[in-house]
Amino acid sequence: MTSDTGPSAGDATLRRRIEPWDFADFFDPTQLRKETCLLYEIHWNRSQKIWRNTACNNNRHVEVNFTEKFTADFHPAVHCTIIWFLSWSPCSECSQVIREFLSQHPNVTLIINVARLYYHLDESNRQGLRDLRNSGVRIQVMKVPDYHHCWRNFVNYPPGEERHCPRFPHEFMNLYSLELHCIFLGLPSCFTISRRRHNTLNLFTLTLQNCHYEMFPPHILSVVAYDFRSPLYSNFL
Repeated sequence: MTSDTGPSAGDATLRRRIEPWDFADFFDPTQLRKETCLLYEIHWNRSQKIWRNTACNNNRHVEVNFTEKFTADFHPAVHCTIIWFLSWSPCSECSQVIREFLSQHPNVTLIINVARLYYHLDESNRQGLRDLRNSGVRIQVMKVPDYHHCWRNFVNYPPGEERHCPRFPHEFMNLYSLELHCIFLGLPSCFTISRRRHNTLNLFTLTLQNCHYEMFPPHILSVVAYDFRSPLYSNFL
């Protein structure tokens, strides 16, 4: 793969890549596309090999499909690190499935990067994420370097476009990151999403409470508060 030709026809990963427009639709943190996309890589311990693939929801959630496929394809004693890039964070039921999967594969380390938080006001989903973290899973919101990594390694980008990953608004990355910390700390949600203008726009509103000011350093809150000093809208998908 080269920056002037794009992924070549002989690239072994080409058939496992998604199209640029799908990447933008799935992973733009301002959008609320219903389906979930999973980009994942498996780093085998004591080996330079990295296995990469992509998956989307079908009749079941991608997290469930992945755990079943991994269990069927690989020996339980395998040592590896699995890195997920999810367009939505796991729901409560998927969180439970992931925990059971990890208990059956103690030699697997899982890192989850998410573009958005799935139904973040639902307490069962929030508890599911806390349970995952308490089980040793590292969960974090995707940042700019993560998007560039996914673009280079999972997207069938056009020739000459290796360095032209879509620029998604950092304000929403910061907002979701703050909300994830609220979840881990057991704090109330710090933002809401509502529909406006005949349901064609999503309205993101920051709703900080006293407990947020007490628990987070001022410089962190000031960054997010500055970003959302006025309501921010995004197109509805």
